[in-house]
Parts: sequence; C-alpha cells; structure tokens
Amino acid sequence: MNVGQKTIRVLLVEDDDFTRNVVREMLVASGIEVHQVASVAQAIETLDEFDPHVVVTDLDLGHGPDGADLLTKISEERPWIGMVIMTAHASPELAINDASRIPEHAGYIVKSELNSIQNLITLIEESIVMPGNFKGAGSGRDEKITVTSTQAEILRMIADGLSNASIAETRGISLRAAEALVQRTFAALGVNGDPNINPRVVAVRMWQQGKVVVK
Repeated sequence: MNVGQKTIRVLLVEDDDFTRNVVREMLVASGIEVHQVASVAQAIETLDEFDPHVVVTDLDLGHGPDGADLLTKISEERPWIGMVIMTAHASPELAINDASRIPEHAGYIVKSELNSIQNLITLIEESIVMPGNFKGAGSGRDEKITVTSTQAEILRMIADGLSNASIAETRGISLRAAEALVQRTFAALGVNGDPNINPRVVAVRMWQQGKVVVK
C-alpha cells in the first residue's frame, strides 16, 4: 500500500506479543511495511532509522511511559507523522491517567471492534492525509455504557486488583466513601444487586471488552 509513490511505513507499538504479531502480519499482508516494538523507549529509538509515516500504538504499555507520552512527543517533535491509537477501551480515560495528554488529531480504534484490518488501514491512511479529532471505528458509542471520569478511575483501580480499602487509601478518602464510589460504579454498569454474579469480575470484563465510555 502506497502513499504517493512510497510504501506506507507503520511503527507498531504494542506490549502484548500476540496482538502485536497478529496486527503486524495483517498489515504486511495488505502491503504495509511494519516495524514492531513493545515499549515507548524502543519506539523512540526506532524513529530516526525507520522514519515511519504513521505510529500505531496501544495506550497502556505496562510499566513506564504510556502511549500518550509517545504521541505527545511525536506531536511536538515530528508533527508530520500520523498517529493512531489501538486500544482495548472505548474511552482513553479507562486505559491511562490524564487522557487529555493525547493529541487531538490522533485516530482511535478499539481492538474488540477490529473486525476487519481494513478499519485500521483506513485510519492509517486518514492519519497521513486528513487529520481528525479522535476519529475511528472504535469511537462510536452505540451500545456502550457511560460512566463519569471518577467512576472510570474507580473501575481502573478495580481492574488493577485494588480492594475497597486500597482504593480509599489511594484516593485519600474514608473506607465508607470508597465503598460508596464502588457501588455507584457498579450501579452505573448495571452489575449491582444480582447475588448470582461477582460485580467486580463482570465490571472488569466489561472494561476489558471496550464496552464502557466516559462522558
């Protein structure tokens, strides 16, 4: 696949080996040249030599700098490079702290909605020729559950395995206040009040499947 007379070069940043390899294989099969790395540090080291047209990155890259840090650096130092976020979450607030760091013109796609590699390829092409504002196949909010930014933070803590007591300590609030926040989050997700389910498990599963957005 070409931009002008050149093959599109994509730098793929994803810490999950399986996802990274699968996406790379599909892009290469579509005629795109791909260099894959697993961290922000590796991506930065690669920029000069590989000179990508587009960077496709996850947001949550484990310990260390995240995808927003990488995109901010690229936006400031190499604004000609297209940027696409490929994440498991329908809202970036569910993946990282302070999603406002993400450049406005980054494309956005949710992994669970990547039914066809063409969806990602379209974003890659658009990121080169037509910057937008969080556009993408994963940005639609149909059949999504909306939570507040505070509830998103609570959900992220639950997904990290924090107990109510740990949430209270992290936020600097009482245990009772933390319990109330957790229950309101479960209520927003519709997973409270059913004795046959574990609301923590179901809430985290919904978060991981990209079914939650932040208003």
